[in-house]
Amino acid sequence: MGRSMNMLMIAGAVLVLLGVAGLAMPVFTTQQTTEVARLGDLKVQAREETSHAIPPLVSGSALILGIILIGGSFYRRV
Repeated sequence: MGRSMNMLMIAGAVLVLLGVAGLAMPVFTTQQTTEVARLGDLKVQAREETSHAIPPLVSGSALILGIILIGGSFYRRV
């Protein structure tokens, strides 16, 4: 019983951190390098940047769910 409560608290803490990070930085970019052509030892590569947006509703929901999970783990211990 104690181990499931500990896992519940850890999952809640992870969700809270992800929710706060999503609200603090709602847009992030990733880079991907692809090989365009190869001729012997010569390689031609292209780097592409892609922007990703995290909706505030998703970040807020993760934050609230994390708080609920942490609260639920404390409630079951009492």
